[in-house]
Amino acid sequence: MTDSVTAERRSAIMRAVRQKHTTPEMVVRRCAHALGARYHLHRNDLPGRPDLVFAGRQLCIFVHGCYWHRHPGCRLASMPSSNTEFWLEKFARNVERDARNVTKLRALGWRVEIVWECETRKPEQLRQRIQALLFP
Repeated sequence: MTDSVTAERRSAIMRAVRQKHTTPEMVVRRCAHALGARYHLHRNDLPGRPDLVFAGRQLCIFVHGCYWHRHPGCRLASMPSSNTEFWLEKFARNVERDARNVTKLRALGWRVEIVWECETRKPEQLRQRIQALLFP
């Protein structure tokens, strides 16, 4: 199947994809706040600018979109049917960058957790996971 929109329109759509304050990120933030935890957002001094940073707990949480960060086995991590060579390279770079950032953070002594977009769709399971991360 070919793309049903022009290249210019597709480019505009892709530019509109937000990097910060996404819906999944906001769900995780509300959950952590409801549990009484306070955090910093997108700290520039840490590799990868983690979405949530719990400095007192030495914990960084990244909220990853399943599509962009290639959540293994997730149906949301689909592959576009057009321009597949570009997308394979793009996704590979994203995954490599994520792995580098996690490695750097762990070398600095941080615990690093990934919360996937699809996990934010199950509020009770997400609450239990966040609680376990914050209050082990």
